[in-house]
Amino acid sequence: MTIGDLTAPPASAPRLEASRRRFGEGIVKSALALCALISVLTTIGIVVALVQPSVEFFTAVDPIDFFTGTNWAPLFEPAYFGVLPLVVGTFVIAFWACLVCIPFGLGSAIYLSEYASPRARRGLKPALEILAGIPTVVYGYFALVFITPLLRDIGIGVDIFNALSAAIVMGVMLIPTVASLSEDAMSAVPNALRYGGYALGSSRVQVATRIVVPGAISGIIASFVLAISRAVGETMIVLIAAGQQPQLTFDPRRTIETLTAFIGATGNGDVPRGSIEYKTIFAVGLTLFVITFALNVVSTRLVRKYREVYE
Repeated sequence: MTIGDLTAPPASAPRLEASRRRFGEGIVKSALALCALISVLTTIGIVVALVQPSVEFFTAVDPIDFFTGTNWAPLFEPAYFGVLPLVVGTFVIAFWACLVCIPFGLGSAIYLSEYASPRARRGLKPALEILAGIPTVVYGYFALVFITPLLRDIGIGVDIFNALSAAIVMGVMLIPTVASLSEDAMSAVPNALRYGGYALGSSRVQVATRIVVPGAISGIIASFVLAISRAVGETMIVLIAAGQQPQLTFDPRRTIETLTAFIGATGNGDVPRGSIEYKTIFAVGLTLFVITFALNVVSTRLVRKYREVYE
């Protein structure tokens, strides 16, 4: 080896990208970009469709009265446009539904991830996810004709249409959402962390609750927020089982009305198009959009804050 060989510049590293573009690659790239663009344009279109009639509505109705009023009767004379009973009813349903889906969903995820054998997991997880495929209108009538009479039989004095039965059935519907996403997050936790816990003398319960669950907390939180968002946006169950009587109450035994139930019941064509009553649909829809958007922002921040990156 000569001095010239030592001082010569190193050979150029091989390029990782293809030397020439493969046939159809540009078409696939353009198709994927078009799919992303359609999603963005759809969101923009929804916002525009909600904002324009909502602005016209708020020129006739004071926004302060709308968001702080406790009486909601836009289709009666005199009309009242206080949306607070609808907002409270929506969160009452979501709260009680989460009391059902979060503990049962997380418990199911822990069992599937840490206790079930591979054969049992292959059978139980698809069976659990069948609940997510049942039409929500079936859940609504199930709550009305089965859960409500059952609650009365055990001594709970609920109205015929009530928030409690709707929330219980909605919580059952959301169990697969929490269980599936949480189980996927737990399965992503490296086995080395589990083996380390067992090597220190931890029991299976301790490993599951103190190592695996904290290690998968970002995915678990994401499943919780997704369940809450679905509970806030559910229509058919609350429309059928919870009733259409807006009341500012936190008692789940009473008949209430939610944001989605009002939109579903009022948007069936009986209200004259262009009237102030018709524009309440868009104002309520915009309120619901802002609530779900805020939930998604909170979810994104929590996931980024508690994310665990494993190599």
